[in-house]
Amino acid sequence: MIKLHDSGAYLINGKELISEAEAGARGLAPKEEASKNTMAYGILKDHNTSEDMENLKIRFDMLTSHDITFVGIIQTARASGLEKFPMPYVLTNCHNSLCAVGGTINEDDHMFGLSAAKKYGGIYVPPHQAVIHQYAREMLSGAGRMILGSDSHTRYGALGTMAMGEGGPELVKQLLNQTYDIKRPGVVCIYMKGEPAPGVGPQDVALAIIGATFAKGYVNNKVMEFVGEGVSSLSADFRIGIDVMTTETTCLSSIWRTDDVIKEYYQIHGREGDFKELKPGDVAYYDGVVEVDLSTIRPMIAMPFHPSNVYEIEELNKNPDDVLKDCEERARVSLDGQVEYSLRDKVKDGALYVEQGIIAGCAGGGFENICAAAKILEGRDIGCDAFTLSVYPASVPVYMELVKNGSAAAIMEAGAIMKTAFCGPCFGAGDTPANGALSIRHSTRNFPNREGSKLQNGQIASVALMDARSIAATAANHGRLTPATELDMDFAIPKYFFDSRIYERRVFDSHGKADPSVEICLGPNIKDWPAMPALTDHLLLKVVSEIHDPVTTTDELIPSGETSSYRSNPLGLAEYTLSRKDPAYVGEAKKVQKAEIARENREEVENALPELADIWKVIENAFDGVIKENTGIGSTIFAVKPGDGSAREQAASCQKVLGGWANIANEYATKRYRSNLINWGMLPLTIEEGELPFHKGQYIFIPNVRILVEQGKTKIPAYVLDAGGAAGIELSMGALTDDEKRIILEGCLINYNRAKG
Repeated sequence: MIKLHDSGAYLINGKELISEAEAGARGLAPKEEASKNTMAYGILKDHNTSEDMENLKIRFDMLTSHDITFVGIIQTARASGLEKFPMPYVLTNCHNSLCAVGGTINEDDHMFGLSAAKKYGGIYVPPHQAVIHQYAREMLSGAGRMILGSDSHTRYGALGTMAMGEGGPELVKQLLNQTYDIKRPGVVCIYMKGEPAPGVGPQDVALAIIGATFAKGYVNNKVMEFVGEGVSSLSADFRIGIDVMTTETTCLSSIWRTDDVIKEYYQIHGREGDFKELKPGDVAYYDGVVEVDLSTIRPMIAMPFHPSNVYEIEELNKNPDDVLKDCEERARVSLDGQVEYSLRDKVKDGALYVEQGIIAGCAGGGFENICAAAKILEGRDIGCDAFTLSVYPASVPVYMELVKNGSAAAIMEAGAIMKTAFCGPCFGAGDTPANGALSIRHSTRNFPNREGSKLQNGQIASVALMDARSIAATAANHGRLTPATELDMDFAIPKYFFDSRIYERRVFDSHGKADPSVEICLGPNIKDWPAMPALTDHLLLKVVSEIHDPVTTTDELIPSGETSSYRSNPLGLAEYTLSRKDPAYVGEAKKVQKAEIARENREEVENALPELADIWKVIENAFDGVIKENTGIGSTIFAVKPGDGSAREQAASCQKVLGGWANIANEYATKRYRSNLINWGMLPLTIEEGELPFHKGQYIFIPNVRILVEQGKTKIPAYVLDAGGAAGIELSMGALTDDEKRIILEGCLINYNRAKG
């Protein structure tokens, strides 16, 4: 089904794969030259502002953000001297859309966005019109373009657009005419052949790829390049559905070869001029190959609590007890044993039953997914017991066409509910299942609490990811888990017609014209970033949290869901940091921060944190020239592999707001989380795997840290302090660009830009 090559390979004329060993015998170009013939290389070269193709300085064509990221981004840019948006910047409102209970969950952030679009020259998409990525596909994509978004699922590769999801500070840099600086990424060939069986959908293909690649890190921080004759068997919507899920492999970006299918997509959307053919050169070298035989893929399910925890639905149905027992064991790691957790109670008379189905968002809310679900549900019903089904079209144009062609009626006649464009089911706002329930969703993620339950309150529900087709088949069987391939039916999809007037009548588009006279609307919950100190000569860190899960998601670093109402309030949001993983973290971090505030105010740090009296004695005895005035005091956390999941910067900025100066990890799950740490002035430290030489509650001293950063040292000598003295350890820090060094030295990106004047 999925084959990973052990080494790189050549692709000849877009069709034939040749191993490195065989390439020499055939006299092919050296791989250094042939690697320049990938589509990714060409697009990166076109957007690189430096002469160095190994160290890229990228300027993007467009930016996108939604309403729980754009306030912080624009506030950061304003504090750094923003005068106008230098490129098209689209502000969508698809996360904090409900405005349900007043107070902080209202339209203040939306009004901020509208006023910012007017003042700085941007585009504002009102709530419920479109989820961020659907609007970008319909209105912004273009073959050969690059788009940067403050959402991890910024993926438009199927349309020939290389898109990346990053933390907010990377968008700030673009708004301030700075660049996105990275080493040239590796490129992995995703070679597709065959065509999917009837009833198999894009989520099935995506989950199969994620399951094969994630744990091995096969495409981590690389570009996935989709080629092969199998691509031609897929519709545009099908390709988009696979592409958006590439985020869950931890790749950097994606790009697909384009053809007449994609040309027709642009024609349908009135943007034929944005199409051009993209394909690799005649001889292209790839750093790895994932072969995907589409014909062998069966309906898949990603069990809790990660998109890589995949099984064939037929396999699960044949042996539910063993599979569910394994999932329960994995869950105990994710949930730290905080609640009772069971899945095997979902099995009744040998069949697995679920309580909820959701088809939504940038992954599930596409036209073809919902049409297929409607065709399956036509003439059937979802029953009148516990099972429910909600369907969220990804945009009003998609919803309108579903109304016109009768799909919406078929869905509602079956007992399901049609809702508006909203990302809530993907991050824990709306449709929160009952305690202990199992929800099947065509959405992007199924991390713990991602569906909105609150582990800290003793409530836990589970999400399994599936394709819309099998969700509809399950709904037609009143919640009995059913692969769509069991149905003997015609899956033909009606033609799509796009009505651009919907956006013309509702979307505010400044056409790039800024109006400085406009006042920014600042609701009472929209706060400025607090002042953040520059890096000191030496650094004293207290380890205030220690996490040993194999992977720590950004949702566990800062919860999604109900905390969204505080995303525009840095101090308010920081109160929730690690609340689901380590509820004691905030209090412990604040204790250390009090000592740093006392130091900055030239007060006695021991009065703020008495335990420092003994620690300072150790420092004074072991290190010459170290004084409190030049030694910053902060907190740090250890996590094995933090940062999988969302791009949101708050996973890092909340730690900084609470006095965090560093993270220590065995490795970082994604480039974007490491970038977020750097942009908030935090050291992205690593330590070799094995038994830790320090533990929660201990102090780590890093002498001469400022000089080490200035000199770009990657080996960082440090010391674990206790009453017995100082024990040396070695930490590491990957290479930093010159700008990244200055950002850390200044204390954060805001300080860096202010220092530049």
